[in-house]
Amino acid sequence: MKVLVVNCGSSSVKYTLFSLEDSKRLAWGIVECIGLDNSNYAFNTHTGVKTKQDIKIENHTQAVEQIIKSLLDPASALISNTNEISVVGHRVVHGADKFSKSVMVSQEVKEVLKACFPIAPLHNPANYAGIEAVEKMLPGIPSVLVFDTAFHQTMPDYAYMYALPYDYYQKHNIRRYGFHGTSHHYVSQRSAEIFKKPIEDLKLITCHLGNGSSIAAIKGGKVVDTSMGFTPLEGVVMGTRCGNIDPAITTYLMETQNYTSENINEILNKKSGLLGVSGVSADMRAIVTAMDSGNKQARLAFDMLCYSIKKYIASYFGVLNGADAVIFTAGIGENSPLVRQKVCEGLEAIGIDFDVEANTSQGAPERFISRQNSKVKVVIVPTNEELMIAQESIKVLKDIK
Repeated sequence: MKVLVVNCGSSSVKYTLFSLEDSKRLAWGIVECIGLDNSNYAFNTHTGVKTKQDIKIENHTQAVEQIIKSLLDPASALISNTNEISVVGHRVVHGADKFSKSVMVSQEVKEVLKACFPIAPLHNPANYAGIEAVEKMLPGIPSVLVFDTAFHQTMPDYAYMYALPYDYYQKHNIRRYGFHGTSHHYVSQRSAEIFKKPIEDLKLITCHLGNGSSIAAIKGGKVVDTSMGFTPLEGVVMGTRCGNIDPAITTYLMETQNYTSENINEILNKKSGLLGVSGVSADMRAIVTAMDSGNKQARLAFDMLCYSIKKYIASYFGVLNGADAVIFTAGIGENSPLVRQKVCEGLEAIGIDFDVEANTSQGAPERFISRQNSKVKVVIVPTNEELMIAQESIKVLKDIK
């Protein structure tokens, strides 16, 4: 059984082909700069085939066509015909409160998805374009939508509601949704396997730390709170996003600097965070290099990011009434020992006995970085959102059949 996972951005299509019998990744790559003069295509296989080429691709349909062409190429020996693909799994950023689980694509589902466009104007239209492209290029093969927001739909109302006039929720769907749900779902399930315990018996704080970052409190496999909100802007300090700020700052800037809503959106989403504070970069590696060279703003940006993460971990420890483990995942979470150490320092009171040597060692990607007697374990669990999407897609397909 083979599953094609598709992740469509506004000008890109990432893809992975899985063999689900053994969770093996058969092929993967990306089409970038769709509709631009410098569009390009990367194709990799588990047998070592690596191709990268500049190629003119006008739209998502042509991108999917190129992907299918490569998968069918006899030289790659991946599939002999498209019917070998049992299902296509699509990553969709925002399902609002309309979708609490993964769903099979239908015309009705597509109409509801279009109704979510105003909430996620940068992401959902691109996701929709990918769905239509797959339907055109792979007619008759079922598609499943896996939502970044779905895993967080178990939050209680007092956690997802904002203290705004209730009409705003009823009329405009303004509430906390949370994001990176597929990643939080995967690492929580994997953590249960690592601990050899039922997920129902665990209380976890999962930290998805990358250019965009979010923290989730998970009890018995269900999210009870998460740091991102109505949009992915809320929460901890991120690469270019500000995270939590006093909302009155926006009106102050609009009134005193004559900023428009577009100006504010650009500042908060693309010019803030590590980049805005450091003036150096949104990349943690560049921040650390600048810190080592004595750059005080880079040091400040680093400290602010780590402090914001620490605050969420401590608060979620209270929300959960204790925790079995803190899980680090995603680009920064998996690859920055300095961030992990800074975040965990000073959390001894909640039961974390951090192991500095294990944290900095070149051990297995998946490993404990707390001492054996630590009451609260600290674990690195590499995320695998594509595999989670593939598994969810097969689950939906089997439930339908």
